[in-house]
Amino acid sequence: MNGLGHVLPPERSRHAPVVPAAETLDRALRGATPARVIAAALQAVGRKRLALVSSFGTESAALLKVMAEVDPAIPVIFLDTGWLFEETLAYRDTLIARLGLRDVRSIKPSDETLSREDRDRELWFSDPDACCRIRKVEPLARALAPFSGWINGRKRFQGGTRADIPVVEDDGARLKFNPFAGVSREQIAAIYAEAELPPHPLAALGYRSVGCMPCTSRTSADEDARAGRWRGRAKTECGIHTVKTS
Repeated sequence: MNGLGHVLPPERSRHAPVVPAAETLDRALRGATPARVIAAALQAVGRKRLALVSSFGTESAALLKVMAEVDPAIPVIFLDTGWLFEETLAYRDTLIARLGLRDVRSIKPSDETLSREDRDRELWFSDPDACCRIRKVEPLARALAPFSGWINGRKRFQGGTRADIPVVEDDGARLKFNPFAGVSREQIAAIYAEAELPPHPLAALGYRSVGCMPCTSRTSADEDARAGRWRGRAKTECGIHTVKTS
């Protein structure tokens, strides 16, 4: 009891934020700018419980730029799958320095799992879903374990399963924020131009969406940007956006 006759809340209640429901946040943020969504994510889950996941791909610099303007110390999780282009690794380092990112964590798959399930490094060909699982999905799940919310860069204009993504969604044990859900290609280009952000080194060679080397190819101007991912297969997602991260 305190002097006013009120029972003090438990210690943890004074420090752990009460996280709003995904639907409530989504309704409130549907028309918000990406910067406002990121700021709201910080407020919703707490400063130490939020991370951003980035591939450091062809459109990644725009989201990272907006995040850095809100808080450059937000942890950034980068999945180093072991199959990435050297250009992507170099681009990561360039953007870290350019944007002043303070906490980029390069996460790798388990050596034990790779030795057991992909010793010959041919799993990408025989079973790309399994390859993505051990190189992306499982490492990300481990990396996100300490967090209550995460930010990613999906956009509705990318089509497919991304065409109707909300700004905020429930992702199992945590909230998932999509601050660029409603942005256009033109808006992304404007962010790059205004901030004079360097393009991904492979963009000039016709790679409009860059993932792992074996599963990424160039696209023509009349193709969807993600047509070069897993070309010739029904697969369109690696799995980190289709599997709950609980």
